[in-house]
Amino acid sequence: MIRYYNFDIVFAEIPDEVTLAVNITGCPNRCEGCHSPHLRENVGERLDRDALAALLERYGMGVTCLCFMGGDGDPQGIAHLAAEVRQLAPQLRVGWYSGRQALPEGIDPGAFDYIKLGPYVASRGPLSSPDTNQRMYRVGRGGAMEDITYRFRRR
Repeated sequence: MIRYYNFDIVFAEIPDEVTLAVNITGCPNRCEGCHSPHLRENVGERLDRDALAALLERYGMGVTCLCFMGGDGDPQGIAHLAAEVRQLAPQLRVGWYSGRQALPEGIDPGAFDYIKLGPYVASRGPLSSPDTNQRMYRVGRGGAMEDITYRFRRR
């Protein structure tokens, strides 16, 4: 069962999107220097179709994207929830922030519009760092993943 700790409307997680970011708990990655270590525990509210519907009813008209922040403990479940978002609010784009180095086997990138991959490595910095190991992808037709990490850097 996927659980979430909290959510917020954010402007910097996905380029050009007003994003409802849902913080998923039960993270197995244990990245050193993680900015959200409380998300390691499997706590919080159950995230299912009904919970998504309630969030979208309340915030869906004020956002352009819903992003799952985490969920590496159950990637198939996150892909399933992405499909639920597409049914409940087809106008929204869907993102996933994963700390995995690569997309898990069996996950169709086409389930998402945006995917961030890579564990946090303090010495390499976040997405805005030119040395980051993390990558943000825009998913196009047919599941093609275009690296848009450069969009996080100041010009």
